[in-house]
Amino acid sequence: MRQKAEDAERLRRRHRPACVRLLFIGESPPASGRFFYRQDSGLYRAIRDAFRTMDPSITDDTFLEIFQRLGCYLIDACAVPVDRLDAKSRRAACLAGEPALARRIHHLEPAAIVTLVKSIRDNVQRAAGRARWRGPILDVPYPGRWASHRKIFLERLAPKLEQLFAGR
Repeated sequence: MRQKAEDAERLRRRHRPACVRLLFIGESPPASGRFFYRQDSGLYRAIRDAFRTMDPSITDDTFLEIFQRLGCYLIDACAVPVDRLDAKSRRAACLAGEPALARRIHHLEPAAIVTLVKSIRDNVQRAAGRARWRGPILDVPYPGRWASHRKIFLERLAPKLEQLFAGR
């Protein structure tokens, strides 16, 4: 299990842009072992589809390269999966992850942040404050389960994506 997590982090780092314009922050890697940068998660498909609304020619073969080239990067608030924990343990894990998240935000210096789960909004805001980072934080609902959440996700993310695509 540890080796799999290390492999995932190496894969994530390979996709890090030189300059992070839009930092997506998820709650944690899923316990299922699926992973955005392996192109096998629901979150991957939702974000890819959002980018396709700006450029319909995007495919699975091109998406991660375009994501990186546009200055986008996805990290997690917690290093270990929390999606199978009870609510109290999940909140505690996200709280415990704030110092490491603050260090990553400070190091990456993104132009803007997108929180991908409403439940981590406060964790991200505290970590950003601890990092002395000032910039816009866009909160979107997790797009995977409900069509209504996916619709709100796309509506809120679209203006940021328009900015990214206009500047490419």
